[in-house]
Formats: sequence, C-alpha cells, structure tokens
Amino acid sequence: MSISMGATAEGDVVPDMNTTPLIDVMLVLLIMFIITIPVQTHAVKLDLPAPAPPTNAPIDPVFNQVDIDFLSNIYWNKTEVDLRTLKSYMKQAADMPSQPELRLRPEGLAKYSVVDEVMASAQQAGITKMGFVGNEAYAN
Repeated sequence: MSISMGATAEGDVVPDMNTTPLIDVMLVLLIMFIITIPVQTHAVKLDLPAPAPPTNAPIDPVFNQVDIDFLSNIYWNKTEVDLRTLKSYMKQAADMPSQPELRLRPEGLAKYSVVDEVMASAQQAGITKMGFVGNEAYAN
C-alpha cells in the first residue's frame, strides 16, 4: 500500500478504496450478532430417576393418559372427568404396587392454569412416573 505525499489537483480520482464504510458495516453486523445470541442463564433443576437394570423379558407398560383440550375439559383414558374424579383416579393409580405411568397430553390452546392444576394434583397424589406426550407437534 502506498501513500501519496504529493499535492493533487482538486477533482482528481483517488485510486485507493475507501474501507471505512466496509468496517462500519462489519461492526454493526458484529454487534447485531452479539445482541441476538440468547443468554443461557435459565436452568431447571430436575431430579431424574436412577436407570433401571436391563431385563430380558419384554415389559408391557401400563399407562393412563390425561388429555386436556382448549375448553378446559379433562379426559382420563378418553373419558371426560372433573378435577375431583381425576384426583381420586390418580390416588388409586399411585397406590398400586406397580405404579402405572401417567401420560399428560394438553392441546396447544389448553389453558396453562388447568394443566398446572392437573400436574399439581398428580404430585399431591404421589405419582412418580409422569411424561408429556405429543410435544413433537410443537417442534416448529
């Protein structure tokens, strides 16, 4: 890169490329990239169960499914129930010698307060095996 030390007449073309706008654009893009990176400070503490030892016999899992629709209707194994009946069913399931899995399947437009009540009822009943079904529908 050479520097011209001599005097130039006004209106002469400067053969060097002006890199100032390029640097400005690159700095703006860098700042936008840094701002859009999500901050990874939120953590959820989970108590995961210990892995079960493998068995040679195939296990047929017994499960109960709780569906919640957008009208706040609660279904226990495809039968509509109220919250009081649901709590009694959960208590009976929790008292079984081999506790069945509880599969919770809320619709996308279901009210969070109803889903929260069902989850709290499951915890109060002593359900230890619970999972969410159908989350793959909300992946996109």
